Amino acid sequence: MMNFEGLDPGLGEYTPGLDSSMDPRLDPALLQGVELDPDALAVPVSESMHIVEGMYSELHSVAAEVGIPVTATHFDLQEELLWMGNHRGHASSFFGPTMGRYSSFQVHMTDDIRHIQSMDTGVLFLTKNNLKCLTRGGLIMFDYTTEEGADMHSLILTDNNTLLMGGLQNYVAELDLTTVQETQKFTVEVPGVAIMRQSNRFFFCGHTSGKVSLRDLRTFKMEHEFDAFSGSLSDFDIHGNLLAACGFSSRGLNGLSCDRFLMVYDLRMMRAITPLQVHVDPLFLRFIPTYTSRLAIISQTGQCQFCEPTGLANLADIFHVNTVGQLLMSFDVSSSKQALSFGDSGGCVHLWSSAPEVSFNSYSRETELALPCLVDSLPQLEWNHELMPLSLLPMPLTSTEPLLSDWPTSLITPSPRRAPPVDPEILRTMKTVGFIGYAPNPRTRPRNQVPYKIKDTELEYDSYNQVPESPIGRDEEPHLYMVPKKYRKVTIKYSKLGLEDFDFKHYNRTLFAGLEPHIPNAYCNCMIQVLYFLEPVRCLVQNHLCQKEFCLACELGFLFHMLDLSRGDPCQASNFLRAFRTIPEASALGLILADSDEQTGKARLGRLIQSWNRFILAQLHQETLEQEGPQAYRGASSSTLGSSGESVIGRLFGCEVENSSLCRCGKETVRSSLTLLFTIHYPEQSSLDKMIEEYDFAEILKKSICLEQSTQAWCDNCEKYQPTVQTRNIRCLPDVLVINCEVNSAKEAEFWKAQTEYAYNKALKKEAAEPPKPKEPLPTEWCLEEELCSVEGLTFDTQAEDMRHVWIPLSLKMCISKTQGLEVSSLSEGVELTESEEAEGMSVYDLVVIVSHIQDARTGGNLVAHIKVGETYHQRKEGVTHQQWYLFNDFLIEPIDKAESAQFDVNWKVPAVLYYVKRNYHPKYDLRIKNPINASVLLTEASLARKQRKSHATFIPLMVNEMLQAADLVGLDAEFVTLNQEEAELRSDGTKSTIKPSQMSVARITCVRGQGTNEGVPFIDDYISTQEQVVDYLTQYSGIKPGDLDAKISSKHLTTLKSTYLKLRFLIDTGVRFVGHGLQKDFRVINLMVPKEQVIDTVYLFHMPRKRMISLRFLAWYFLDLNIQSETHDSIEDARTALQLYRKYLELSHNGGQEEFRKVLKALYEKGRKLDWKVPDIDSADGQGSPKSTAVFPSVMGL
Repeated sequence: MMNFEGLDPGLGEYTPGLDSSMDPRLDPALLQGVELDPDALAVPVSESMHIVEGMYSELHSVAAEVGIPVTATHFDLQEELLWMGNHRGHASSFFGPTMGRYSSFQVHMTDDIRHIQSMDTGVLFLTKNNLKCLTRGGLIMFDYTTEEGADMHSLILTDNNTLLMGGLQNYVAELDLTTVQETQKFTVEVPGVAIMRQSNRFFFCGHTSGKVSLRDLRTFKMEHEFDAFSGSLSDFDIHGNLLAACGFSSRGLNGLSCDRFLMVYDLRMMRAITPLQVHVDPLFLRFIPTYTSRLAIISQTGQCQFCEPTGLANLADIFHVNTVGQLLMSFDVSSSKQALSFGDSGGCVHLWSSAPEVSFNSYSRETELALPCLVDSLPQLEWNHELMPLSLLPMPLTSTEPLLSDWPTSLITPSPRRAPPVDPEILRTMKTVGFIGYAPNPRTRPRNQVPYKIKDTELEYDSYNQVPESPIGRDEEPHLYMVPKKYRKVTIKYSKLGLEDFDFKHYNRTLFAGLEPHIPNAYCNCMIQVLYFLEPVRCLVQNHLCQKEFCLACELGFLFHMLDLSRGDPCQASNFLRAFRTIPEASALGLILADSDEQTGKARLGRLIQSWNRFILAQLHQETLEQEGPQAYRGASSSTLGSSGESVIGRLFGCEVENSSLCRCGKETVRSSLTLLFTIHYPEQSSLDKMIEEYDFAEILKKSICLEQSTQAWCDNCEKYQPTVQTRNIRCLPDVLVINCEVNSAKEAEFWKAQTEYAYNKALKKEAAEPPKPKEPLPTEWCLEEELCSVEGLTFDTQAEDMRHVWIPLSLKMCISKTQGLEVSSLSEGVELTESEEAEGMSVYDLVVIVSHIQDARTGGNLVAHIKVGETYHQRKEGVTHQQWYLFNDFLIEPIDKAESAQFDVNWKVPAVLYYVKRNYHPKYDLRIKNPINASVLLTEASLARKQRKSHATFIPLMVNEMLQAADLVGLDAEFVTLNQEEAELRSDGTKSTIKPSQMSVARITCVRGQGTNEGVPFIDDYISTQEQVVDYLTQYSGIKPGDLDAKISSKHLTTLKSTYLKLRFLIDTGVRFVGHGLQKDFRVINLMVPKEQVIDTVYLFHMPRKRMISLRFLAWYFLDLNIQSETHDSIEDARTALQLYRKYLELSHNGGQEEFRKVLKALYEKGRKLDWKVPDIDSADGQGSPKSTAVFPSVMGL
């Protein structure tokens, strides 16, 4: 709090008589003989006075500085403060309706304060040629001086960081509050902008000439002008479609006289309506829209009148401000419309109110009050204590001695470390090209060394900032991390072979499949796993198939099929995320992240995954409501799960809720709706209560489901927005209760932390009262197939230490009773429902999913999921029947204890999403998977390309008599284009490290017949249309040219990725064997999981251990005497060649045996090394031909 009396002793000695040069409208005679007590700052209203509700009466009067006119008053828009500024440039603030002095400080030494405007961070004060921003305590934030000759009178905030200033000059200046610089000037046609207002359509400028101009919000160009008064304008205000103004009229030689007619304008028709005659001389006016659009008209002598802008003024509505003979100089209305403030020429501020308990704002933040002085309560110092700090002694500050902290300039001047001098030998031999110099290395010092010594502290700092390539497998660094190793963000370390030599088994020793994280928007991997381990959802989406090109339910079904087939190998959700990026709703909700936000950790993942959870449930609910018939995919039979007209998602997650809105007029509106999830609402903590109360999770959950809150809503009965009490009740319980935790700020995190501490202390007391139970050792991890051990019947005793950081229960019991509504309570482990509870319809809900946000400053944070995997999943994958909690962190999967799953140390692990499932809910759903993909997907289909003709067809579709059977051969090849380039870095030793691989997209897929009379003839040759931007067509390697994938200009057979994907899925499900070269990468980019027994890859057939892989072109030249891929790649040619190579492999291995085939491979590698693995020109004169023509191994080639 500022010491007002200590600022300027002369301020309180202002003479009662005012110089008339200060304001030509003031009459100095009015101020003579007025005596005010300068010590009596607060003059409260007598206690006997009764304030009538809705009528304004005087509440307090305060003398700020006696005899000095109050030129500006302003109600703070953020806090319960009233500001005033006077003629001598002094500002004061008063707290609350009691008008206790809060702060007081000098703004300008000479000029009067003309306008005050509060902001979130401080308060703006405008004087004649100066704009100053100060904190509410009086510290200067910035001081801006306007141009010389400026005479500023008004300002207006256009947004949080920009304001406009106007005055008697011929321009209005725009100021950027962030940089405190003038950004532009707007010239005004009529000088003298004394008042500025703003609506959602215009800026309104009131001029000293009596005109009001309406200006464009963006360009500030004048759109309209009202000539209100012939003399001058004193005040105006806007409300809705009305503009009201008061001013002075010219009376010839007699000068100006106050006009008792208010000019009222209709902003819809831009014309004046009937002027309003009032009974006072208006100087100020404001709209006070409480019950009606009332106008408050204030005269300079203190008379105040209320009237309607379109009605007649009533003499009964006049009241008088007791100014003790002084003139009113300023006036303001609080944002809540409950308080009025008047500043007079005698230095007094009068507060009028319409209610005894007045608040200046509807929602004010807490005002920071000064701490009491603690000088009298200093601790007693022990002189004999050797460790007593001398700084505890309060010492007087003298101006003669320098402070110990006042360092000399030489010690505080920044001195950056200079770069080492360049070796003279380098400068001597350097050649300059442009501004870059090139010189040979003189080899005067070892590689990567610098001539100065780096301090140990800098070494530590550098090592701290190096983000590890993968946190798993590194040494523990307890001084750097409090996040356990398995929860940290995992990344893939790429080598020359890509992913082939990366050990995923180190991260996942289970048979469940992880998901790779390097794809854009892969933050949702954990939620994909959550949906997969809900059996009805897994079956639903795998039974779903529709015609939409981008359907998330279809893509989830394809992905879940891959997860089913995987035996511990990671999958990637590239096709699902590709479809996800095309959904407009996802983009509108901000769910699609830019690469920079994902890599730098700027995204608020906790809030993001909760929005994604809400989005995916609504999207799946909508997509699975499709009916059998036209929506089904090309005649494929639709699932029985989705054909009943009711979505399984709605039955599983949906809960019918009844929303009731009760207006204060008594009208109640009830609406029913379906909600798929609930959001936790935390109790409001009073700002005075430092302690957070103890709550049970079940109690908070019940209040969040049956939510009751007050808000402004439209009432048809009242025909306006009214305070409304909204209540939500549920009519039925869902099978899966989905909860968004909404821990998005430090306030909610503190609440969780306090509740976990309460629960832990309660568990300690309970354990102390009971005899301790021995805790059995827990298995650290489940083994692979041959190491599996049965854990059926193993029980874990919960001890108090397991309850640390635990607040949420593992089980809940819920029911809806007719008398008490929803009932929710926690259920202890091992406790079953009683017969009476079962009779009442009580249901038990078990916690099965917890999604957490891991806050790790070094990696930007990540999302993990704790999932209780059910018996059916273990039965399919591992052949055992049990339930177990697992941690899913992208491709890291690890079993954990159930106690750990519910632990939340909110310093690094923050809850985001919870799933509770009703016990034994599975029998209600059909869990059979009926593959909806049949042979119809291989039928002839129209091309998306407009220019494609039948004469251009490069393939012949399969006939009915050619339908493939299990073990039939299919030659396959795929070509790709690049969507995002590879991100790599060069290490100091010159090696390249891949940070993020290039993102590829399949552009062409070719399948050729592998047997029959038409062997080698393609039956699929699809070019894949893409909506994403292609950065590199890789024409040299793919044969794809720009325009081939564009439906408008392409002459190829163009299809969607989903259409071709279904064809390949049908072939995989049929059991055909694919023959190709490098199929592992092809299937990875297409995003297909193919059983190993169905893949014949020629790159591995002709490969020796620990030797390089051989290209298809070299193998075709060597074994088949074919010269392929001479200019560009052709997928039809490559697929046929792979088939021929496989036939050759069968011939060599069958007739010559393994030993002979090994000799053939050795000869192959010797020939390759001699030729540097390059195919020689067949027509060259060096005689280098294929072994088939030169008989390198006649004993084999003669077979």
